[in-house]
Formats: sequence, C-alpha cells, structure tokens
Amino acid sequence: MTGEHKILKTEMRNPRTANIDRMTTAEMLDSIQKENENATLAVRQALGKIEIACDIIAEKLLCGGRLIYIGAGTSGRLGVLDAAECPPTFGVSRDTVIGIIAGGEKCMIQAAEAEEDNYESGNKDLKDKQLTKDDVVVGISASGNARYIIGALDYANDLGCATIGITSNEDTLITKCARVSIVADTGAEVITGSTRMKAGTAQKMILNMLSTVAMIKLGNVYENMMINLRPTNEKLTLRMIRIVTEIIGVNETEARKLLDESDWSIRAAIEKHNACS
Repeated sequence: MTGEHKILKTEMRNPRTANIDRMTTAEMLDSIQKENENATLAVRQALGKIEIACDIIAEKLLCGGRLIYIGAGTSGRLGVLDAAECPPTFGVSRDTVIGIIAGGEKCMIQAAEAEEDNYESGNKDLKDKQLTKDDVVVGISASGNARYIIGALDYANDLGCATIGITSNEDTLITKCARVSIVADTGAEVITGSTRMKAGTAQKMILNMLSTVAMIKLGNVYENMMINLRPTNEKLTLRMIRIVTEIIGVNETEARKLLDESDWSIRAAIEKHNACS
C-alpha cells in the first residue's frame, strides 16, 4: 500500500521463537543455537561475493592502501574489533586496518542508536581519515539502510575507492551503493529485530574472513602460523618460541636463543637458522 514500508527480513518475527518467553532454559538455548547455525549457512551462501571482496582487499593492501571498516552500533563495534586485532595477529601497523564507529569511540561501550541515521557524519568521518583511491572501504549494516554508512560509501565511491557492503538484507541502500555487496541472509532474529544476534554473528564471521584471507595473501602467515607476532606478553612469547620450534625443528632453548639474537623476529630467526645450516 502507498506510504507503507517494506519490512526487512531482519525485522520480521521469527515463528520458531514466537513462544520463547515460555520455553525452558534448555529450549531457549536450543532455539538460539539453531539460529546461530542458520547464520553460518547464510555466510556459506555468500562465499562467492566474499571471495571477490578478499581479492580486492589484498590487491589494495599490496598497493599501499588501507582497509577501512565503517558501521554503526553492533556493526561498527565488530568492525573496530576486527581492525584492533590485526596488528597483534599479523604484525601490521595500526594504520593498515582501521575501524570507524558512528558517534566515535564512546559508542563502543555506549549505544547511540540515532547516529546510524546521520548521512553527513558518515561522509565526514571518512574525510577525516584522508581517504585515497588506494583504500578499500567496507560498510557494515545489518539492515542495509543505515544512512551513516551510505554517506561514507557515497564519499568513497566519489573518490574512486573500492567499496564493499556487508548486510543481511537484499535490495537495500547498501546493496545499491557498494561496488561489491555481501548479503548474508540470516532472516528473522530470535528476538525480533535484535540484529546483535545472528546477523551480528554472520558479520563477525565475514570480517574474520576478509582480514584473515587478505593477510594470508600478503604473506603474513606461514603455513597456518602467525609469523609476524611480537612478544608483548608471556602468552605471545611462548607462542613465538613454539612457532620457531615447529618451523625449523629445534628445541625450545635453541628457539629462544635464535629469537634473542634476531630481535624477536620469527622471520629473522628462521633466516638466521637457514643461513647457518
């Protein structure tokens, strides 16, 4: 009817959980987990587009560009989380992968729902990052219609950047705006409209894939091991020692000695060992 808005799948009621308030704890958990499993299936259905996005990101990073995530609410927090974990995991600089959340850092711990409707702020927040055409911008929005994200993607498109959208709804603003659109159709949530649940789960999985595959393609992983770690705590120090023992077949004492002599660089330790062999 005229004047009515199309209801997004993520806003629909889920008939499988319509009586969740009368379920036992075990039944609630079973229902939630079944929907979590549906999220993983939705991601699998989107693997073709995720593959395209991974290759674009790797190409841009190899050319000196940056990977910039931008989102509002849960989507923004997940982008910031993935960005924050790239330096300790892959040894890249903090400027290589950047996370931007609508409303700024305070919104990481305090919800500010109105921020997602601010088109101009999305535009400005990317301008403040001194965006260039070598960067790739990933807009994240479960609904696919957050104006903040569209403002950012419009600005990135105008500069000629590669733009990628992650959403849970087909035929939305983000699917029309992003040059590559990843749609993980997670459907109706356990709690109606609560996209922090399985839509968020799908987003986290996709972000993990984008950054991990790109970093592997950049040579920041050897076999399936992290070789650009830094010994910033005891756990990582021991992990670095184990990695060196695994790769070059020495004991832990020899591995630690090699790392000490190589300024605790796994790559340098391997090269030193190989040169002496």
